[in-house]
Amino acid sequence: MQAPPWDTFQKELTACTRCARLVAYREEVGQRKRRAYRDWDYWARPVPGFGDPDARLILFGLAPGAHGSNRTGRPFTGDASGAFLYPLLYQAGFSSKPQSEPGDDLRLFGVYLTAAVRCAPPENKPTREELLACSAWTRVELGLLRNARVYLALGRIAHKALLDHFGMKKSAHPFFHGAHYPLPQDRHLLASYHVSRQNTQTGRLTREMFLEVLLEAKGLAGL
Repeated sequence: MQAPPWDTFQKELTACTRCARLVAYREEVGQRKRRAYRDWDYWARPVPGFGDPDARLILFGLAPGAHGSNRTGRPFTGDASGAFLYPLLYQAGFSSKPQSEPGDDLRLFGVYLTAAVRCAPPENKPTREELLACSAWTRVELGLLRNARVYLALGRIAHKALLDHFGMKKSAHPFFHGAHYPLPQDRHLLASYHVSRQNTQTGRLTREMFLEVLLEAKGLAGL
């Protein structure tokens, strides 16, 4: 079956209600809100990917943050993860601006951002069943990204989801920061610690560490 065009894919994705727990949580957060965002109209739906549809590099995260992407509707936008990521994308030449704000005219060049799960999970921990359900969207989305050469997994769960997608054994392709595994057709799977506040504020992941992986990915993608 031929993959649907982008507009159809995103329309169907944002209407998804497959996972009852995630639907209830994303909508509860959108109603309850955080005090700092009480005037916001939360997105509170599945968050579609964002970036260049002709991207050669795919950044593959875990899931939307409850008060980040679940609020703004754009990956890695509105929380500490985005505050860390977007300036480095800009520094590496992937972005027209060093910050991402809802409704702005930000453009990404050669890179596309998405995640293993498209709805905010409680405690940032999707279940195995939720990951499996969302893998159906991953198959369609990555199928539409026909020019992709490099897939950069952000965190252990994202890495595992991509291994499952490509039919690769976890035992033979362990997760660690800086991991690099070849894929068929001269493609590549890389891994990095996630750009979460927990990792960046503790120094587990520094700007220099992530930029090094990002520039490696850029070179492998031929960008």
